[in-house]
Amino acid sequence: MIAPLGTLVFLATLWLLVVVGAAVLEESGARIAVALKGKAVQRPSLVPARLRMRQRLHKSMRVPAAWRAAA
Repeated sequence: MIAPLGTLVFLATLWLLVVVGAAVLEESGARIAVALKGKAVQRPSLVPARLRMRQRLHKSMRVPAAWRAAA
């Protein structure tokens, strides 16, 4: 009776590993393939856009010294 239960546990664990592995490959498979080819991974362009937006906000908030003194 122990052998069938052990086999069932083994097969369930194996299935779980396959499902988790497939999810990981689906998420980062393209990056892994590019890395294996020896090419540089291109970063998403969201980070530079955020930095540019912050720089624009900081520039627009700057006021002359005379205005700051008057406040």
